[in-house]
Amino acid sequence: MIEEIRIRDLGVIAEATLTLGPGLSVVSGETGAGKTMVVTAVGLLLGARSDAGAVRTGAKSASAEASVRLPSGHRALARALEAGGEIDEFDGGEFDGGGGPFAGLLLARTVGADGRSRAHVGGRSAPVGVLAGLGEQLVAVHGQSDQIRLKSSTAQREALDRFAGDFQQTFAAGLEQYRALYRRWQHAQTDLDELRHNGRERLQEAEALRQALTEIDQVDPQVGEDDALKAESIKLSNLEELRLASQQAREALSSEDFGVDADATTLVDTAKRLLENVADHDEELGSAAARLTEAGIVLADIARDLAGYSTSLDSDGPGRLAEVEDRRGALAVLVRKYAPSVDEVLSWAQASRVRLDELQDDSGRIEALEAEVAAAAAQLAVLSARLTTSRTKAGTELSRRVSAELTALAMPDAKLVIDISTASAPGINGADEIVFLLQPHAGAAPRALGKGASGGELSRVMLAIEVVLAAVDPVPTFVFDEVDAGVGGKAAVEIGRRLAMLARHVQVLVVTHLPQVAAFADQHIRVTKTSGGGFTSSDVTLLDDGGRVRELARMLAGQEDSATAQAHARELLDEARSGR
Repeated sequence: MIEEIRIRDLGVIAEATLTLGPGLSVVSGETGAGKTMVVTAVGLLLGARSDAGAVRTGAKSASAEASVRLPSGHRALARALEAGGEIDEFDGGEFDGGGGPFAGLLLARTVGADGRSRAHVGGRSAPVGVLAGLGEQLVAVHGQSDQIRLKSSTAQREALDRFAGDFQQTFAAGLEQYRALYRRWQHAQTDLDELRHNGRERLQEAEALRQALTEIDQVDPQVGEDDALKAESIKLSNLEELRLASQQAREALSSEDFGVDADATTLVDTAKRLLENVADHDEELGSAAARLTEAGIVLADIARDLAGYSTSLDSDGPGRLAEVEDRRGALAVLVRKYAPSVDEVLSWAQASRVRLDELQDDSGRIEALEAEVAAAAAQLAVLSARLTTSRTKAGTELSRRVSAELTALAMPDAKLVIDISTASAPGINGADEIVFLLQPHAGAAPRALGKGASGGELSRVMLAIEVVLAAVDPVPTFVFDEVDAGVGGKAAVEIGRRLAMLARHVQVLVVTHLPQVAAFADQHIRVTKTSGGGFTSSDVTLLDDGGRVRELARMLAGQEDSATAQAHARELLDEARSGR
């Protein structure tokens, strides 16, 4: 709900703060005092078109701000975060008498005298369109025809479906079943269309894959083969250096012809025997002798390995090097064509075999998809017919309830007509086209909402609809302007009563000039106009009980100090409280 609205230099209002609460809040005041500026401020916060003429005379700009409180997880909070805004999270137990957690969101709009407009969401600058998107989820304004919340066929279908879901417990499950089947049908139909319309391209793709896989199979690459061949190529290109180094190393370890006094194994053996001769006299030298024994064994093993290595080099030669380079060249062709490495070529080939099998089975897949599409279409027809039947029943009941409300709102001959026709093609929500129409009196042709009705009549129509839909509608705040235009007496009392009924489920803000409506308010806000120094301004005041009596007396008789008028005002308040 909206907790507070702050207005500055908008119309005749220099500066005002409206502290709102849950339930029904009414705004009243003399004609020209600036009551409609409250609705204008709300409209600006909802992304309405800015008007430089609304800026107070002599001011550089006008601004409107609103503090909104929403349950944690509300979809509007996610939208605000996407726009870069910040939100304040609170524990409901601390602030709300043990209620659930909630979040605070700040919305702001500034309009310059030059017509330029700026919007802020959660303390961050944002496009005005973001405010408009948030407004659809937060507030419904009823008054002028361009402010009808349910003016689109989509919104009307959603409203009817919410009512149908509350009216018939099986409707929501049936709609979800239809949507799930429709998605499957749509996916199968898309696949079928692709197979039918892209046959030539698929044949060309299959042929290209066959040629590529044939080339890869002929080469028959192995995992890690390119690295192994590279290492072997380096070895074969340096045979003489390797042979010379290995032979000299072996001779240094175990050859009498090495060219020095002795080779390594001989020297180690001599040192070992010298230490063994005195090992009985010192354990440390005995340990050293044992380690030399181990070293001698290792050196002998290395010498034998080097001898074998030299012999193996004799079996390698230019012929093998040519074979390796030819193989590396063949692998390089595959790498250049299909993937950055041999291993990735093998992965690509594996995936391509699966794709080729899929392309080669087009005829079988077409038959299977045709059967799947036909079966799904037949079932969709059954499910959509059920939806149509349920919507027709719900539409009849919704029309009856709203029409009854219109009778109580001084529109006895008016009737809400919900027209349900067959769409040109089924969609995700069924095969129904849904339109809300207003029949102003018997014999008249039903017309679309917003056409052929005054602002006050339209507000009453929307009030009747909102009262019926209140329990199933997600919008947390409603604003009504002109809802009591052209009515009075008992009809005005009924308008007030229904606004109070609506306020049981949502927050309601009403601009009114009728005391019968104002008497039902949970809180009453008065706009007072003052003049002086060549300027006119308005003050906004939240009335206490005594102030409400005086304001109702003014609205009743134009004499707020009249004892008779005040007595009548108290009686009106008492009747409204008992009537709630």
